Amino acid sequence: MQDKLNELKKRLGEISDIQNAVSLLGWDQQTYMPPGGAGARAQQIATLSHLAHEKFIDDAMGRLLEELRVYASKLSYDSDDASLVRVAKRDYDKARRIPATLVFEIAHAGAQAFDAWRQARAASEFPQFAPFLQRNLDLKIQYAGCLGYTDRIYDPLLDEFEPDMKTAQIEAIFAEVKKEIVPLVHAIASRQDTVDNSFLCRPFDEQKQWDIGMEVAKHLGYDFNRGRQDRSPHPFTSSFSINDVRITTRFMADYFPAGFFATIHETGHALYDQGVSQSLERTLLAGGASLGIHESQSRMWENLVGRGLPFWKFFIPRARTLFPEQLKNVDAVKMYRAVNRVQPSLIRVEADEITYNLHIILRFELENMLLERRLDVKDLPEAWNAKMREYLGITPPDDAEGVLQDVHWSHGAFGYFPTYSLGNLFASQLFEQCKKEVPGLEASIEKGEFYPLLDWLRIRLHVHGRKFTLNELSNKITGKPLQTQPFITYLKNKYSEIYRL
Repeated sequence: MQDKLNELKKRLGEISDIQNAVSLLGWDQQTYMPPGGAGARAQQIATLSHLAHEKFIDDAMGRLLEELRVYASKLSYDSDDASLVRVAKRDYDKARRIPATLVFEIAHAGAQAFDAWRQARAASEFPQFAPFLQRNLDLKIQYAGCLGYTDRIYDPLLDEFEPDMKTAQIEAIFAEVKKEIVPLVHAIASRQDTVDNSFLCRPFDEQKQWDIGMEVAKHLGYDFNRGRQDRSPHPFTSSFSINDVRITTRFMADYFPAGFFATIHETGHALYDQGVSQSLERTLLAGGASLGIHESQSRMWENLVGRGLPFWKFFIPRARTLFPEQLKNVDAVKMYRAVNRVQPSLIRVEADEITYNLHIILRFELENMLLERRLDVKDLPEAWNAKMREYLGITPPDDAEGVLQDVHWSHGAFGYFPTYSLGNLFASQLFEQCKKEVPGLEASIEKGEFYPLLDWLRIRLHVHGRKFTLNELSNKITGKPLQTQPFITYLKNKYSEIYRL
């Protein structure tokens, strides 16, 4: 049986190599590729995606997995080999339902749509992007039909990013979050003058912003021997190997938090990918468990650490050294309060912790309307603006700051957005557990010692890669399935103090 297991690993390793080459082509497209290369790049990505899919759904792969399934059932559920067979069988059964031609079309359309989105966003002209979005939408509806569903068309697409999660569960979570957050938003709205962040809205030299971002990424534990940072229109993280994990960021010349927290956010993703066990390299288990788990890592480092008072007690002297004029007379408390100012914003990635989830709920609802054909693509900007007024009380002045701000739909990533909110919930649950198990955690952060948190995450979470689902990991680490209460309690305690509610 060991020979068959070795054969499985060999086959999966080859497929992993092809998929990582696709990711590298995508990373290059968003960072350094000249605009003229878009057409050829779409073909390259589609060809390799098609090839990887065909190799994976090969009949010989199915026979191999079936033979190994009984063997794996006798191993410990937590073992690498049992997990590899279990996850590969799950992926294989889904992939067999998808025609290779559809995989090619989806990859080709997504690569084309990204370039169209980038141009449309620069011109703030949604009609330029609309036909590409329509194509992505039509293909994903076909894709969901191939996978099959009994309740909502969103279910199989959500499952791609958050295995075993259903649309109805997301709706129930969002209803609970809205019930708690909306009153908090209203209470804070009457006390807006309590927090001043005007000193963050001044010119900040972009090279210095880059330098301070690189510095904080190193402090948090990002290994630049196995990674690098570049610029892109929308910040993202790409992993081509456990030992090659790259991040990108972007800057606003007159708003310091945009670039700074984008870098911390992507560093959180990268720390996770770099922490996966080396024994899982070149297997289906080498990535993150799910997008919700991945977002829990980015949101934890960005918000629970980077927007925390202990962090700024450590980091404010360095920030003042680089920006002496802008941060003159700004101490740790003032900085902490400023970077946590609650104010409805147009841009999701710049939203505060309180209103951020309203941005996600908006996108989740619009995605369901599009997929269920209750909303036409041409009417999306108007629907977007209406929901922005309903949830946040503001109207985007143009498409670039409205419906075109996110890159996800250009890749056809319908079903992704809810994972950001799941990540917020799980980040709080994890951090609460870590504080129980690691005495003096916040005191360590105040001294600039981030390794106690990182080491705990590496041992408890990162090392497992894709072996477990979100709820399996949640139960394994915290003793409970995913909870909303730790997140709600965290928000209420933090912002009641900041705004003196």
